[in-house]
Amino acid sequence: MWNPFATFHFPEDFLTTFLKSQWTTLPYSATDFTGQTIIVTGSNVGLGLEAARHFVRLGASKVILACRSQEKGESAKQGIEESTKTSGVLEVWQVDLGSHESVKQFCNKATRLDRLDAVVENAGIATSYYTELEGMESTVTVNVTSTFLMALLLMPKLRADAMKYNTTPRLVIVASEAHEQARFVEKSAPSIFSALKNPKNQQDRYTVSKLLEILTVRELAPAMTASGKQKVILNCLTPGFCHSELMRDAPFPLNILAPVGKFFLARTTEVGSRTLVSAAAASEDTHGMYLQDLKVKEPSRWVRSEEGKEVQKKVYKELLGILEGIEPGITKNI
Repeated sequence: MWNPFATFHFPEDFLTTFLKSQWTTLPYSATDFTGQTIIVTGSNVGLGLEAARHFVRLGASKVILACRSQEKGESAKQGIEESTKTSGVLEVWQVDLGSHESVKQFCNKATRLDRLDAVVENAGIATSYYTELEGMESTVTVNVTSTFLMALLLMPKLRADAMKYNTTPRLVIVASEAHEQARFVEKSAPSIFSALKNPKNQQDRYTVSKLLEILTVRELAPAMTASGKQKVILNCLTPGFCHSELMRDAPFPLNILAPVGKFFLARTTEVGSRTLVSAAAASEDTHGMYLQDLKVKEPSRWVRSEEGKEVQKKVYKELLGILEGIEPGITKNI
């Protein structure tokens, strides 16, 4: 008989805390973003689209829709302009997180902006099919290596504009409570990222990628502070279980259960996007933290364990080595 707890690897108390979160009312976003320039990746659909709509509504001077498809991005732009009755704020920039060169070109273009106040890295994939991009499993490439490649490439720009305009920029990584479900059998491998290139464990790739994001943020944030450079607030968050296209390629039985679960439990995409907007204006005490329901929350028990802390250091060291291989000297941006 199929055991859902075994299939989804639910940790103790996960369902209780999950349901409590899903039924938590999130206030409508009201933060003033007047004058700010904000980048939102994966913003032609879902959470990114609704977050961008909020930023425009809340007065941002420029909102960049960073999308893989220029055509879909332009369609999203038109929809936001019509709903907010605002023009001249949105720009569509093409970027493919499956390509390191595309990320580099995008970030190089961003350095020429008049100012940059916040980067919301929302783009991500979840696929049951094993493919490789840039020599790694595709989910790891998009959700982890390219995400932090962009983060470190944009760090000097964020800091320079913080000094110029006397502001505190935000760098937001959209993670997930799904990190609590990661089996992460590769955690003891000599090379974790190499071990992730294994089709046999593909069903675990999305949850592991979200776990790797959280581990990296928890290690990167203190390193940023220790550098003594201009402050940039780095945080990560879970938007909760929301209506989105993320699980369109999910395997059985998730492809059957997810739509049913969404019908009864999922937040609307707009409500979920409020978590992204909140993180992009969050206070300094969120630096290096994981957010849920607009406030700081402890990540999984494993992340906080002694084993988790040791694996965190290993993941961070490996990832920095990978990023140096992609862009020599990038770790100096920390």
